[in-house]
Amino acid sequence: MSRFDATGQPREGIVGLPDIFNLQLSAELVVLSACKTGLGTFVRGEGLVGLTRGFMYAGASQIVVSLWSISDQSTARLMTHFYRALLRDKRPPAAALRQAQLDMRRESRYRHPFFWAPFQVHGQWSPANSD
Repeated sequence: MSRFDATGQPREGIVGLPDIFNLQLSAELVVLSACKTGLGTFVRGEGLVGLTRGFMYAGASQIVVSLWSISDQSTARLMTHFYRALLRDKRPPAAALRQAQLDMRRESRYRHPFFWAPFQVHGQWSPANSD
């Protein structure tokens, strides 16, 4: 997803959905923390087509996306909690996101679901791997 190829040459900076569908990923997790990354367009005969489907098709096992616009400050705070639970506490993505959302609920400034509820994990998930 870099703006430079393997040889250091610049490449087009806009990545479209067809580009994502053509990726060959072996990623366990893709996190798209920008606004509305979990939305898509309904295509007759195909269903909902968007970034979630594109990255799953490209080979991501799980993806974190958002459903509505949210402030940069609250997103940064949620992602700090999320990555702490994911990396330091070694929780699976769904459990890490749940913990991050619970942490946000404890902060008076971000208690309202508007600040933490738009984020979802899609893909492989097992209750046995969750807290």
